[in-house]
Amino acid sequence: MKPLAEILRPQSLEDYIGQKHLVSKGAILRNAIDKGVIPSMILWGPPGVGKTTLANIIANTLLIPFYSLSAINSGVKDVRDVVDKAKRHGGNCILFIDEIHRFSKSQQDSLLGAVEKGIVTLIGATTENPSFEVISPLLSRCQVYVLKHLDKDDLLLLVDKAKRYVEQNENIKINIKQTEALLRVSSGDARKLLNAFEVVCSQFTGSSSDETRVIDLTNDLVSEIIQQNLAVYDKKGENYYDIISAFIKSLRGSDPNAAVYWLARMIDSGEDPLFIARRMLILASEDIGNANPNALLLANACFDAVNKIGYPECRIILSQTAIYLAVSKKSNASYMAIDSALAEIKRSGSLSVPLHIRNAPTKLMKQLGYGDNYKYAHDYQGNFVQQQFLPDELQGTVFYSPGDNKKENDIRNDLRQKWNGVYNY
Repeated sequence: MKPLAEILRPQSLEDYIGQKHLVSKGAILRNAIDKGVIPSMILWGPPGVGKTTLANIIANTLLIPFYSLSAINSGVKDVRDVVDKAKRHGGNCILFIDEIHRFSKSQQDSLLGAVEKGIVTLIGATTENPSFEVISPLLSRCQVYVLKHLDKDDLLLLVDKAKRYVEQNENIKINIKQTEALLRVSSGDARKLLNAFEVVCSQFTGSSSDETRVIDLTNDLVSEIIQQNLAVYDKKGENYYDIISAFIKSLRGSDPNAAVYWLARMIDSGEDPLFIARRMLILASEDIGNANPNALLLANACFDAVNKIGYPECRIILSQTAIYLAVSKKSNASYMAIDSALAEIKRSGSLSVPLHIRNAPTKLMKQLGYGDNYKYAHDYQGNFVQQQFLPDELQGTVFYSPGDNKKENDIRNDLRQKWNGVYNY
């Protein structure tokens, strides 16, 4: 029997839930569909928000052939076979590639000619940032549409739809008294929501009795049943996002043993090694920063090495990097500094650059005082001299506050000596 999520998969834009910014009347993608001419596109968004469904609906609406490949188990030969079929039918077909971020460079290269000549209209689906995962020549030929997590109203519509279907096809009555636990389980993912709903209802179906059974759907009931049946609805039989979170928090919390354990869980479940490496690259700057600048260098080297090597050997590189990051001194000072500066820009707008640090490439600019009284640091002892670099309105504002670790304590002492009386380090 088909899963409930597959049974309730919408077949038209009228039944499609969510992504109003793309498919509601007057929205950019809806306009293209209504005109019958769509560009090749990348649908980028988290799992379970309707990427595959939207691709199917587009093909059904435009009444054109639809070919579907999964990047997990398809290669260059499969792409060429589809392109050959499209040529024999005069082109004008849709080629949908799920998880296109898993295609190698050579596999993506094999799509270029057919996409450029219009033999196929490519619709690629990805949960990863296409700027990193899709080669530039292919990305430049595609429009990127960003799909969002479903909001509460969207998810409640799905719950109501599922309730009506189950009541019509099973001898049960569902009283939905609370929905918070269902929504929490879903995390904005329609598939997880419907799978969880199905798991709960399955505990009350299959009875040979003619009597209608009544389900009072509460948060406690959902939590109890889902905990007992976690592997049924979870993407990989794992608490997917919880494990990623546990891994990052273990690195941040300086526990190499826990970090390696959660890393092993991700490797064992087949997680994309580049995804793991990318998360460590972010953490190296966000949570370690200038407390140990080498962390960013190692994390970047890890990402490059993993990209070259792949499984199974790259597990060793991932482990080495995770342990190094876990045992490194921690500082989020750089992360806090840029967010503080961005918040100030939103508050105060685009303030003027002080005249003395402006460039003066023309005679007029020199006459206007651009560059006047600028002090060239290398002309002074220690290659430093106090002068104003911030706009007048922000003079003395501190955005970077060094963390409490050996490296940044040295930085703080140096800044205090240089900027005494200006920044109060």
